[in-house]
Amino acid sequence: MSLFKARDWWSTILGEKEEFDQGCLCVADVDNSGSGQDKVIVGSYKGYLRIFNPHPVKPGDEVQPEDLLLEVQLREPILQVEVGKFVSGTEGLHLAVLHCRKLCVYAVSGTQGNVEHGNQHQIKLMYEHNLQRTACNMTYGPFGGVKGRDLICIQSMDGMLMLFEQESYAFGRFLPGFLLPGPLAYSSRTDSFITVSSCQQVESYKYQVLAFATDADERQDTEQQKLSSGKRLAVDWVLNIGEQALDICVVSFNQGVSSVFVLGERNFFCLKDNGQIRFMKKLDYSPSCFIPYCSVQEGTINTLIANHSKMLNVYQDVTLKWATQLPCIPVSVKVANFQDLKGVIVTLSDDGHLQCSYLGTDPSLFQAPKVDSREINYEEMNAELKELQKIIREATKPQDVLPESEKQRDVTVTAEVSPDLDEESQAIDSEVKAGAVPSVTVKITIQSRVTAQKPSLAVCVQAPLAVTCDQFTFEDLEPDSSETVVLSVFLKENCSPSELEGTCMVSYNIPTELNPEGIPRVAQCNFSLPLKLICFPAQPSKAANHKLTIDTNKPPISFVTIFPDFVDPSEGDQANALGFEFLTGSKTTLLASKTSQRYRIQSDQLEDLWLVTKELIHRLEIHFQKQNCKDFACTFSGSIPLQEYFELIDQHFELRLNAEKFQELLSERAVQFRAIERRLLTRFKDKTPAPLQHLDTLLEGTFREVIALADAAEENQANMFQALVKLKSATHLVIMLISLWQKLSTDQVAILEATFLPLAEDTQELGWEETVDAAVSYLLRTCLSKSSKEQALTLSSQLSMPKDTSRLKKNITLFCDRLAKGGRLSLSTDSATQQAAVVPGGCATIPESDLEERTIIPGSTATFSSNRQITKQKSKP
Repeated sequence: MSLFKARDWWSTILGEKEEFDQGCLCVADVDNSGSGQDKVIVGSYKGYLRIFNPHPVKPGDEVQPEDLLLEVQLREPILQVEVGKFVSGTEGLHLAVLHCRKLCVYAVSGTQGNVEHGNQHQIKLMYEHNLQRTACNMTYGPFGGVKGRDLICIQSMDGMLMLFEQESYAFGRFLPGFLLPGPLAYSSRTDSFITVSSCQQVESYKYQVLAFATDADERQDTEQQKLSSGKRLAVDWVLNIGEQALDICVVSFNQGVSSVFVLGERNFFCLKDNGQIRFMKKLDYSPSCFIPYCSVQEGTINTLIANHSKMLNVYQDVTLKWATQLPCIPVSVKVANFQDLKGVIVTLSDDGHLQCSYLGTDPSLFQAPKVDSREINYEEMNAELKELQKIIREATKPQDVLPESEKQRDVTVTAEVSPDLDEESQAIDSEVKAGAVPSVTVKITIQSRVTAQKPSLAVCVQAPLAVTCDQFTFEDLEPDSSETVVLSVFLKENCSPSELEGTCMVSYNIPTELNPEGIPRVAQCNFSLPLKLICFPAQPSKAANHKLTIDTNKPPISFVTIFPDFVDPSEGDQANALGFEFLTGSKTTLLASKTSQRYRIQSDQLEDLWLVTKELIHRLEIHFQKQNCKDFACTFSGSIPLQEYFELIDQHFELRLNAEKFQELLSERAVQFRAIERRLLTRFKDKTPAPLQHLDTLLEGTFREVIALADAAEENQANMFQALVKLKSATHLVIMLISLWQKLSTDQVAILEATFLPLAEDTQELGWEETVDAAVSYLLRTCLSKSSKEQALTLSSQLSMPKDTSRLKKNITLFCDRLAKGGRLSLSTDSATQQAAVVPGGCATIPESDLEERTIIPGSTATFSSNRQITKQKSKP
């Protein structure tokens, strides 16, 4: 129990989940009772206006209903409440309520009650002003030295000071160099407005200067105002405090002394009328609000400053006189007089905790326990110490950023792909030119063991594939409940995909005792799509431009067994040739050797080999797993088709260059189009008509060029996407062939995929070529380096689009050469260990007597032969 604790005199909680801020609290005799007893006026951002007349409450008792004089909802958020002489013809106090777009002035009155429930209070609207600009805060006072009435000044969010002479609007002025609104106060002694600008400067503006400055019909910077447009709005004085201000208060407890108090984020300033610093106090905490409340000694002022540590400090100038603890963090603090008790501290928190308290001390109820005089058992102490040290070690053990996967997750998501295609295709807006585009149904089930709040499901497949619906939202899931959705996947764009996989991701919240709103969690799963979604059986083709041969260590399996969905069962076990025709029109043929343990895949396009080769190896592995054969393996001993792969790289890079050219041409034509528009506008505005000199014809021609260039850029963008998909398919194929060729482990294959497939999206700012070039260069300088000199070379820290692809192709060729000579992929920096791990021997070239002879593409192609050296094959003339 703290000794210095604010003594609760009266407190209450306002509303439910309402928000309050600095201007929402005001203390004054708003109903003009004449007793000198203040009332507490509170407004909220939900539009509720409440007026309280607090009475002392015994500890443990509840607030009496008669303490609430008035509660009314004004339907608009209340930014600030103030009490002053705002109505002409009377010097009575009235209540001013500031909304975002409205200023309302009310009269609060009370009538004698006829029953024991007390008096009845009501408010009456005297007048209101509709604001043309969004308000931020306001201040009031006898502007210009008027007697017996108060005028109101409202600061808008865009820096305009709007002044109202009670029922009428006077004028508006823009603050020079304005960026963001700051606190605003009025000094009656100097008849000036004081605020803190975004430049962290305290600025003072005379009311007379505001009145005679240029009218603010349109916002203009002072530098742009002409001498003939009126007087400029000049600042009276400026003081740079070097930080943003939370609040400003102007007080004058003595007739001859007036002070300007500014509460900053880390400092507390007291200024003279002319802007000179009287004193300042550096605060070692983060303040939330303040108020100067009285002058005890001559020349000194007492100030209350609250902070975010729930402490209220009392200062006499810069000397800390008292510190007391509050139950919450106040956003506004006032000092009021209630009944016979003067100087009651009224605080309001942002969540509506309103408290009236006074300073005091609580007695200490702590009693020292009796000393246990029993003898100490050192063996038990040592055992307890070891147990505590074990707990400390477990608690201080470094933990991963991501939590470990749970054995039984709170929410699980599963995806079930239908084995058959949909009888009626669900394809929507497909661009594929085939007659009928098939679709396959995916059934996704979400199961929850606990209460899951706000679950939402996202289904993602890589383009050119698409789903009929990719976003689902559900009501809160109860424990041991489930939700099921059904969707269809189809080929949308006219090119073959590089992957036949999809991902399901569910995001939800799990509520806890400490966090009822819930902790966000994510569950996900992957699913694989069937090959027949993008191709169908076709007649095998004997001739092809690209051929690959995959070796196995087991006898060949009939296609009827491993491809039952593509082979007619009537052919029996003799089916050793199988054709696939993609929806885009290209064909791929799969051949099985009758005398050797090899399979051949051939097609006219390199990228079409990937999915069929992957499907073949996958189905072979599943078949031999069912046979309990654990030593099945696939190898590749042919040549890596780098030259054909480089052609796809060049095609993609050429389209990227075209995209840059189209962008430059569009920029030039747009500049030309705007220049012609300006010339035409000048001609049309001219009072003396002048001939257009064919400017309209030039404008129309430029417009047509812009439209044509935009259409060409869109077409190039579509071609670039298709080229990237083909490049990804070929990259997957090259990675698979290298892994089969060098018998790489799973970790090494992961490094290959991260090196050659680093991007989810290809853009002009960061493209595939420069990213892969940087990754391959890094491997060549680390785990695949020949000497320490290569390791010492530094890589460029900036990625930019290269001029051509020669460097990239050279590095890829060198990369394969290093692998052929025994290099091993690893992220470890120990190069000596890497270079020592050299694979002895090489793979012998396989004869192809039973298969068709390998066709040699005309031209010079780089191949990797069995002796693991780069050779050149030249076509015969």
